[in-house]
Amino acid sequence: MHATISAKKQEARLTALQVEIEALQKELREGEDAEQIVKKHISLLHRYNEAKDATQILIGRLAAIKQTTVRQIHEDLDLKNTD
Repeated sequence: MHATISAKKQEARLTALQVEIEALQKELREGEDAEQIVKKHISLLHRYNEAKDATQILIGRLAAIKQTTVRQIHEDLDLKNTD
């Protein structure tokens, strides 16, 4: 059994979706290439991950020098477990 949706509700939903599409297109800005935006985002993520990896290596070395755990260094520096 399928729920029926009135024509009026369908029209309202269609209008709401069209408004959402227009807002997203404005956010993307005309003339911008979505593929270029994605490539830039991926590049920035790579840079972020490289910096994070380097930081974790340094924290590991600091833990070894202090003869403690990486977890303890994270707690001592008030570092969160989230990205």
